Amino acid sequence: MTTTVLRTADELHARVRTGRRAVVMTMGALHEGHATLIRTAREIAGDGEVVVTVFVNPLQFGAGEDLDRYPRTLDADVKIAGLAGADVVFAPSVDEVYPGGEPQVRISAGPMGGRLEGSTRPGHFDGMLTVVAKLLHLTRPDLALFGQKDAQQLALIRRMVRDLNFGVEIVGVPTVREADGLALSSRNRYLSATERRTALALSQALFAGSDRHAAQEALRARAREVPATHARAAALSAIGESRAAADTHAVAKAAPGGPAAVRAAARLVLDDAARLNPPLALDYLALVDPSDFTEIPDDHTGEAVLAVAARVGTTRLIDNIPLTFGAAS
Repeated sequence: MTTTVLRTADELHARVRTGRRAVVMTMGALHEGHATLIRTAREIAGDGEVVVTVFVNPLQFGAGEDLDRYPRTLDADVKIAGLAGADVVFAPSVDEVYPGGEPQVRISAGPMGGRLEGSTRPGHFDGMLTVVAKLLHLTRPDLALFGQKDAQQLALIRRMVRDLNFGVEIVGVPTVREADGLALSSRNRYLSATERRTALALSQALFAGSDRHAAQEALRARAREVPATHARAAALSAIGESRAAADTHAVAKAAPGGPAAVRAAARLVLDDAARLNPPLALDYLALVDPSDFTEIPDDHTGEAVLAVAARVGTTRLIDNIPLTFGAAS
């Protein structure tokens, strides 16, 4: 399909709209993760319109971060976007998005914006929300799609849209990974071969935590089938149901510290990676409530996000995985 490149909001607004408009916001350097977002947008929009924005937002880069070296590959981006189903690539200049210079009035990310990524990158989420708000106004979509790899960003965008009554639907799309588990990111291209091997520890730590969580939830499920009493366990053993008896005992021991065990399993992998050459330098490992990104307590039930951020060489990477604690009885 033919993909039109537009540089101004006036050009975009002049287009005749039919059906729903779906927007995928990017900073360019598109990869398969972005292509998945665009293909999903195409499926949802149907006969409507898919707009991909390409804009490297200076407001969300802090001092010493990689604004100047962030890859800018518009020609390749347009090709990838078109193959994935985009009708329009909207690639505005900084002056188009911020006429008159940096905006004096901005969106504040609030308390959630100071946690995890916000603690490591002060002001990042204020800049991100400001440009997302501006691009929502400039593109006027019915829905906007964002990747779940940036889980805190997605949570904040959803909160902004809800709290400030934006008339747009926000759709989260699962993280896209390479065959070895590494989450796709534009920054992966900065990694050398040896750095990339070390970087695999991020996803491996998440999978280790997820596996520990799955084992605990399976034990709890069996415990609901087999009451966890010593008398019952002894009786089961006597009639040869040793597996059920063992599970009952394991649940009695393991159930109280579910989140702690998940964190510990992930931490072991990250501690090992810190001793590699090159080493992994951990920023944070957190198991949080997706509604506000605070650490969950040991008795938490419901949804959670296991999130990690680390540096390998000069490249900073993030990843996360969703979990659910306490399946219904």
